[in-house]
Amino acid sequence: MKPGNSGGGKGPDFWHALEEGEESRRRLAMSLKTPDNIRNLQKKLYLKAKTEPDFRFYLLYDKVWRPDILRHAYRLAKANLGAPGVDGVTFAQIEAAGLDEWLAGIGKELRERTYRPEAVRRVMIPKPYGGERPLGIPTIRDRVVQTAVKLVIEPIFEADLEPNAYGYRPKRSAGDAVAAVHGLLRRGYTDVVDADLTKYFDTIPHVELMRSVARRIVDKGILKLIKMWLKAPVEETDKDGGKRLTGGKRSKLGTPQGGVISPLLANVYMNRFLKYWGLTEQGRKLKAHVINYADDFVILSRGCAAEAKAWAAEVMSRLGLKLNETKTCLRNACKERFDFLGYSFGPHYFPKDGRRYLGASPSKKSVARLKPRISAILRRGNKDPWQAVCEDVNRVLIGWARYFNYGTCTSAYCAIDHHVATRVRRFLVERHRVSSHGTRCFADANIFGELGVARLRKLQGRRPSGASR
Repeated sequence: MKPGNSGGGKGPDFWHALEEGEESRRRLAMSLKTPDNIRNLQKKLYLKAKTEPDFRFYLLYDKVWRPDILRHAYRLAKANLGAPGVDGVTFAQIEAAGLDEWLAGIGKELRERTYRPEAVRRVMIPKPYGGERPLGIPTIRDRVVQTAVKLVIEPIFEADLEPNAYGYRPKRSAGDAVAAVHGLLRRGYTDVVDADLTKYFDTIPHVELMRSVARRIVDKGILKLIKMWLKAPVEETDKDGGKRLTGGKRSKLGTPQGGVISPLLANVYMNRFLKYWGLTEQGRKLKAHVINYADDFVILSRGCAAEAKAWAAEVMSRLGLKLNETKTCLRNACKERFDFLGYSFGPHYFPKDGRRYLGASPSKKSVARLKPRISAILRRGNKDPWQAVCEDVNRVLIGWARYFNYGTCTSAYCAIDHHVATRVRRFLVERHRVSSHGTRCFADANIFGELGVARLRKLQGRRPSGASR
């Protein structure tokens, strides 16, 4: 597996979710193989969509309530974990009451067309530099139905998505996008538009989004489900703990971040931009390439970055979206770095002779965001046994290293190893009430040896061959 998602003003929740999400996708692929009967259905839908680009699918809704699809959807939803929605129902409670009956009830609602989604619970996640980011949490029931719909319709849209889109797609990762950007830089596409969209997920216009969906799907049952999810009210908690509902049927914009179906819908709408780029031959005219991951994209060109930015701003405006002019900037990657998907691209230098090369490495912000996560585990009040503490530290470190394993990682890994050793030493000195600083009894060799803490520099030698500079 390759690395990992982006620059600018993304909060730690976004980065943590992406790092964990990439690792979760890897684990899911290994542990939750799609049953053959569902896989065969998906292959048929994909091939039909691929071979007939103008075909509109009209018999899909009856697939959603199939028992095998609902059961697999439940397994996927459970594997992704997640908190309960507004009803407070957990996976444990569902299984204790009887999973088969619960799934049969959902199937009956869908078959009789009485299913209605519940409100989405909104939680606010702090950003690192102030402000908060909203995250919507549907109920488990709604997450299962969304997953079932996604299992059926994703192959259709996957056939249409442009190859330069990498976010939330089967057999693609943020690491593939990182490698693509680095490859283009090395081929001379060094004039860069480092783009940032203003609240993409929150500003997608419903009418235009549904038109994009309806270009492929005319099944009224599927379209109604998607409309209901877009119009689902949002439950918010005020400062005094009171509940209030916002959005609902009057809502005309946005697809809630946190919904299972939202990433697919976001890809479908962003594909309009990418398709238009290709249809108008901007790659040839501007000597440029676009690399997209969810709501993040960069345009790499040979001398036409300003023109590419102007074109992108105009097209996004026509789509009802907006480039963030404050955060969108032009970079000459031969002389200055830019961040994308958690990586820093641009001039790097060989430590031995100072020669410059165009490289990719974990960004300083990505390293900085990891350190507090380690420190939080090694806090003074943590009374867990050392083995449990060590396992928590290693889980975070190894997950981060699997995500950030492309390009030049030595400097980042060394900085993290030093931080980990310092924090572990301080933690153990306080726990065992050692009178010294612990540099002898808790030397680096002991910390990364018999105490069992993972050393990233040691993991570096196990990186896949494609992750080298």
